[in-house]
Amino acid sequence: MALLHEHLTFDQAKMEILTEGPENKKSLHMKGIFLQGGIKNQNERVYPVHEIEGGVSSLMEKIAKGQSILGEVDHPEELTINLDRVSHMITEMWMENENGMGKLKIIPTPMGQIVETMLESGVKLGVSSRGSGNVDHAGAVSGFDIVTVDIVAQPSAPNAYPNTIYESIWRTERQGDALFALAEAAQHDERAKTFLKRDLVKMIRDL
Repeated sequence: MALLHEHLTFDQAKMEILTEGPENKKSLHMKGIFLQGGIKNQNERVYPVHEIEGGVSSLMEKIAKGQSILGEVDHPEELTINLDRVSHMITEMWMENENGMGKLKIIPTPMGQIVETMLESGVKLGVSSRGSGNVDHAGAVSGFDIVTVDIVAQPSAPNAYPNTIYESIWRTERQGDALFALAEAAQHDERAKTFLKRDLVKMIRDL
């Protein structure tokens, strides 16, 4: 079994950014194509439609049973979910022709705050499915077991995935440390959220 990541840019996923809920409790959502079936992707792999249907069905069953399907920023090289990197939860999955469609909700974790600020600043973020399966010599995938769908940065060129913006933020020593502390505080202090968004917007514009 191989670890499988499949990336879709904002445009490839035909992503929609939605704001839903009552005025005092509005939440941010991303909706679009999460999984593509029947075509050779940029990783030279092909997911038969029945494998996509199985992955969608698996996540739908878990959601129906009340299980939280959490996702992270970027695409970690493991199948386990790291709670300190969680930015969203998948709320819906369904099939549309050969594609697995989905909707995710940004949640107010430190990473979720970063994603929200990027989206509100006009950054186009894509998605990356994460799972395991077998790949034959022709690139056909079988036994696909999906774990989640993560949020990733949009590639700047074909087959060239840059570091995500949030990684660049944390590599900036002083600002990174300060923003990380601010993100931690934002979980408990509404005023800190305001400063966090302001500083993130400034840093994104300066990258």
